[in-house]
Amino acid sequence: MDIPGPAGRLTFQAAVERPLSVVFQASDGAWEGHDYAVEVVTSRQGLDDFDVVMDFRDLENVLDRLLAPLQGKLLSDLGLAGPLPLARKLAEQLAPHVPPPARLAEVALTDGRGRRLAVRP
Repeated sequence: MDIPGPAGRLTFQAAVERPLSVVFQASDGAWEGHDYAVEVVTSRQGLDDFDVVMDFRDLENVLDRLLAPLQGKLLSDLGLAGPLPLARKLAEQLAPHVPPPARLAEVALTDGRGRRLAVRP
């Protein structure tokens, strides 16, 4: 359902968040283990017939399936050099699962110190 008038041009967002623990080698050669909150944000103009951006349960299920094989792993063993390539890979894998007219707006990793890295496809 699109909201008539100016509200119909509003952009709405929906987000889900899941935990992820991984290990990677920093640029100085040191090994770092991090616990991240992985946040996935979708957006669209207006809302669908159920007044949502998309079914967040579908998004949670896809994110859970993508994160499960990464939990506790060394990123280099997965062909990833660090958190930025990880975020990019997640964005690439998640985008096809966001049904139009919704779109993937952002994938962000936030570590335990509150440092946030975001990728916007």
